[in-house]
Amino acid sequence: MSFVKSKGFKYLKNLVIGLGAAAVMIGALGKINSEPWGGTMITIGLLVEAFLFAMLGILGPEKDYYWEKLYPGLDTYNTKISPLTEGAGGMQADGTQQKLDGMLSELQGMSKSLGSLKALQEVDFSETGEQIKTMGNFYSRMNDAMSSLNETVEDTKLYKEQLGSLNRNLSSLNGVYGNVLSAFKG
Repeated sequence: MSFVKSKGFKYLKNLVIGLGAAAVMIGALGKINSEPWGGTMITIGLLVEAFLFAMLGILGPEKDYYWEKLYPGLDTYNTKISPLTEGAGGMQADGTQQKLDGMLSELQGMSKSLGSLKALQEVDFSETGEQIKTMGNFYSRMNDAMSSLNETVEDTKLYKEQLGSLNRNLSSLNGVYGNVLSAFKG
């Protein structure tokens, strides 16, 4: 393994990039504030950055993922890419696809579970006891109102029956009165 691909080189490269960027920013701050060292610092930072950009251009990008193992031809330009599950991949590719599908299903299930747990975490139960007490009071008042309403319905039925009886009595009284009037006229 070459030094350029080692973890130590990657760390050193990132460290120098960060320090160079910091030097440019400090130099720019010094230049904005008209500090005497601002011009020197920004020059040093920009030279470091120029060197790093040249080095990154020469070395080329790092290859971190190896997708071409699952999709042969991925690293070749202008190829028609088809997954291993199609064609010559055979049994191993089908097994890999099944494993990937299973892992995807498990991850989706875990995601839903974590979403539910997060929703429960955000619920504030501190006033739940007071709310339950308030709801109990509401239900008892509602029951009282319903029983009063039932009594009112019974009273209304009784009133209706009494009005019917009064109406019948008035009709019969009118009949008697009509007979009395007829007797006097006749």
